Parts: sequence; structure tokens; C-alpha cells
Amino acid sequence: MSSDSFGRAEGLSAPSRRLFVQGLAAGGAVAALGLWPRSSWGVQAEGVPNVLSGTEFDLTIGETPMNFTGATRPAITVNGSIPAPLLRWREGTTVNLRVRNALPPGSIHGDQASIHWHGILLPADMDGVPGLSFNGINRGETYQYRFNVVQGGTYWYHSHSGFQEQAGLYGPLVIEPLEPEPFAYDRDYVVMLSDWTDLDPKRLFARLKKRSDFDNFSKQTVGDFFDDVKQHGLAATVEDRKMWGQMRMTPTDLSDVNGNTYTFLMNGTTSLGNWTGLFRSGEKVRLRFINGSAMTYFDVRIPGLKMTVVAADGQYVHPVTIDEFRIATAETFDVIVEPTGQDAFTIFAQDSGRTGYISGTLAVREGLRAPVPDVDPKPLLTMDDMGHGGMGGGGHDMSSMSHGAMAGGAMAGMDHSGHDMSAMAGGATAGGSMAGMDHGAGGMQEHPASETGNPLVDMQTMAPAPRLDDPGIGLRDNGRRVLTYADLRSTFRDPDGREPGRTIELHLTGHMERFAWSFNGVKFADAEPLRLNYGERLRIVLVNDTMMSHPIHLHGMWSDLEDESGNFMVRKHTIDMPPGTRRSYRVRADALGRWAYHCHLLYHMEAGMFREVRVEE
Repeated sequence: MSSDSFGRAEGLSAPSRRLFVQGLAAGGAVAALGLWPRSSWGVQAEGVPNVLSGTEFDLTIGETPMNFTGATRPAITVNGSIPAPLLRWREGTTVNLRVRNALPPGSIHGDQASIHWHGILLPADMDGVPGLSFNGINRGETYQYRFNVVQGGTYWYHSHSGFQEQAGLYGPLVIEPLEPEPFAYDRDYVVMLSDWTDLDPKRLFARLKKRSDFDNFSKQTVGDFFDDVKQHGLAATVEDRKMWGQMRMTPTDLSDVNGNTYTFLMNGTTSLGNWTGLFRSGEKVRLRFINGSAMTYFDVRIPGLKMTVVAADGQYVHPVTIDEFRIATAETFDVIVEPTGQDAFTIFAQDSGRTGYISGTLAVREGLRAPVPDVDPKPLLTMDDMGHGGMGGGGHDMSSMSHGAMAGGAMAGMDHSGHDMSAMAGGATAGGSMAGMDHGAGGMQEHPASETGNPLVDMQTMAPAPRLDDPGIGLRDNGRRVLTYADLRSTFRDPDGREPGRTIELHLTGHMERFAWSFNGVKFADAEPLRLNYGERLRIVLVNDTMMSHPIHLHGMWSDLEDESGNFMVRKHTIDMPPGTRRSYRVRADALGRWAYHCHLLYHMEAGMFREVRVEE
């Protein structure tokens, strides 16, 4: 298998040489154009660059000029590349990783660095979160990570220092399992998706704080108003616009940062660069998809090919065959495809806001391309999408608002008399959250007192639901078989087996205009740690009170997602929480120490949607 596809690009259309080189400036210094990105991240291929395997690793974090758009910008790299090297470990071994901070003085990305091993079970002081598990790695210093590898599968690693992840410090991680895998394949590729901005990430964060809707180019117009009047009638349309206005929101605000700011990458290469994985007709090809972006949800499909999902977040699932899947930030999905009948297939990943895409190719030889589909139409949020049941769809029935009123953009003054609070006796409150509540009998969602009158909370969901069988906004009824969480079933039973001894309910909260994000309306700087007892089995219930999706990641422990009846479904390290959803999962507190718990949208985390979890004896 060739390790240099871009020396022969005869299958490309004919852009200028300058643009061609710009599109390929990835995986190495711009000043060293000889280090062009390689086509093959096939982990079984020999001679593939940027793959490190074994038990001893030397990783150097530095600053390298990169050019993805025609403008050269300083990026954070590991061993000089974006993404960082693909690391290959083996379950049952002990790995030693010497990570050196070689950032130059005066770097816009700061003096300190770190690496977090996402989804990996390890001691707290090896987790790589400055201020919690260790002090960070100062310039000129080397930190030695050393731990036993106790799992197999597809994972990734990234910085937990400032905005370095956005600037390029992320990489794939593949762990070979001890036991034979329950499926066969002939080739094996990592497909790492990410987002790049030429802006200094600190400046982008400051822009979000000042104008959070900067990238929302598709706000509804007067023409849209009259179109809605024709379809739904004047009264319903006016009521709908009033509702959105009171919430200071817009139904087109699907993502905070999108393709109007970002350039999307696949394995560190733009669509023009056309990352290519080779195959022979009839082979089974394993694709390990990793969403290493800072802020982007991707919807992935390969036109002309079915994909069989065999693993989620590194853990085996019962195979499910689909046409398309949504991958939240920080999630991983392993799929198997069997390309045949044509010489090239497009790997197509559009952002959930429908503002752009990244594409690559599976092909029988270098330089080929297949047609790239158009980006799907931009969807519109409804009140149903945000958990205000009965107000979405066609007429936006506002009758259910009679129980509540708008106050500062939030749903306030709600009548909670329908809730059976007797379940509180066996529950627990944590960080101001309500636990063990009975939300049956048609009652509305209860909310923690810390949200009431809170200037950091602009919305509260009224009728949240798990919606595990919902493919997601923009993916419903699109004519394709789209993966849902309801499709995912681990190949093993609940590894703990105990019923949770207590329940902690946390609400995901925010204020869109102020770009403030939190749990229970309390930002990280003001929040007390969540305290877990070592060895206990507990249930965490998340309620999304915002109009944004949030991928929630608990460090150091698995998150065992439950179905609507409380039965174990699938083991994950990142739980996606679409707007207006209420989802629960079990956690076994089997890792002593201080752990991070946060939204994995980088700027949401930095804006306050972060908690410390302490597991104590």
C-alpha cells in the first residue's frame, strides 16, 4: 500500500497549484512542504508516518505554523503534526509516555500544556487535567504518564489546557484487545474529524461572549414569515415568533460556531486534500470514526455503501446496519463497510448546522474521487425539539404555556403540584439538584431552585423526554436509515449488576446571548464538587434545559446508558444530550480521586459547564 497519495493526484479536478498546496498543508510544518499528508492511516500498513506503537512513547508538544486556508497560523502540534500521532497500545500492557512541553516563549497558546487520554480508565494523577489531577506541564518540563492498559478499542487524546485542543492538540488512539474481536475485517483505518479556525481561539471565545449568534447567517426573514402564514395561519405564526422572541432565541441557531468560521478536516486534511483509504473490491474495511472537533457535530455517510456499526466509544455493540450516523463531539464509532461495484466511494461528513462538510475517499487506487453530495437543507428547531411538548410541528399549540410564564427568557412560575415528591425519601440532592422525582401523570419537569430568577438561565424545558429513538434534528425522515441511541446495545450485560443506590439529577443550563453555560445554573467557579462514595453504584439523570446539544463526558469512569425503563443499554464515555431531552445512566464509582465532568463542546466547558467529581472512601 502506498504511503504517499498526494504525489499523484491525477484524479483531482484542476484547481490552481497554490490552492492545491493550501488544501494539503496538514500533518507537518508549512515550511516543510515535502512532509505532505499521507493517504493511509491504515493501522496495519507498514511505512505509514505518524503512527507510534509499543509501550514506550516520547511526545513533544510544540508550536508549528499550519496553512489550511491560504493563511499561515501557529498551531499546537504533537511531534510536529496535526492530528497528533496515532498511538497503538495493547490491552494488558503498561505504557510509559514522556510528554515534553516545548512551546516557545510568548506562544499565543500559553505556557502550560497537558494531555488527557479520553475514555481511558487510569489513576487520577494520570488523567491529565490541570488543577484537578495534576499541575500541568510547564514549558521546558517533561511529565511521565505511566499506567496499565485495561481496555481495548478506539479512543483519542487531547489537551485539557485552555483552548489548545482547538488549535490542534488532538490525536487518535487504538488499543488492541487481548481477546479476539467478534467481527472480521481486511483493512483498518482511523477517520478523525475535526474543526480548524484561523482565529486565535481566545479571540473566538471573546467573540462568542460578545455576540454568540455571529455565525448564524440563516435567521428567518420577512419572506419566511409570510411562507409560514400560508402554511400555518397568521395567529399560529405570530405566536411562534413571539415565543422565540421571548426566549431571545432563533430556530436557526443550531450551532455556536460552524462552517462560516471553521474549516473542517479529515485526518488533518481538507476536502481538497482528499484523504484516501485504499481497498480491494470485496474486502471488509473497518473505519474508526473519531470526532476530535472542538464544537462540531458531524452527520456521516458513504453514499452507495451500508455501514455496520460494531463499536461505540471503544466498546462492542451488537452490529446494526445503517446509512448514516450523527457523531457528537468526543464520540467514536467503529463501522465495517464492504466496498464493491465501483472504484471510489465518498466519505461525507456534514456539520449538523448544514453550513459545510468534509469529505474523503475510499478507492482502489490513489487519486480517484467519487461524486460529493450536496449539503442537506438547513433544519429549523421547533418547540418540541426543546422539550416544550405540544408546541412543535405545525400549529405550535401554546395552550400548554398556561402553567408557566416567561421571565427574563426563562420558563418561570410553573405549577409543580402534579409531581409525586414521595420518591425524594430514597433519593439525594447534589449541588442543588433534585433527585428521585416522579415525572409521571403528565406533570411538568421540576427544576432546581438555583435556576429560579437566575440571570445565567434563559430557558427551562417543560416536558423533556429521553428520545433515544430520535435520529436528531435534521436527520428525521430523510430517506436514509440513521443510527439512534436506541439501536445501540452492548454485547455484554450490565458489568456491575447492582441497582443504583441513589440518584443525582443535573440540569444543563445556559444563556444564549451571554454565552454562559453551567450545570443547574451554577458555573464551575461557583460550584461545589459532586461527591461520590468509592464503590457505590449511582444513577445520574441529565435534563437539557437549553436549546443546544451537549455531549457530556465523565472522566475516569464508564457511563452506562439506560433505556426509558431504567434497563442497561450501552456503555459509553460520552453521552449526547440533544435539546429538551432527559436521559439517565449508571456509574460505578470505582476510581478514587478528583475527576472532570463537563460538556465536551470546548467553549461551553470554558464558559462554565464543568463540575469536579470527587470519589472518596
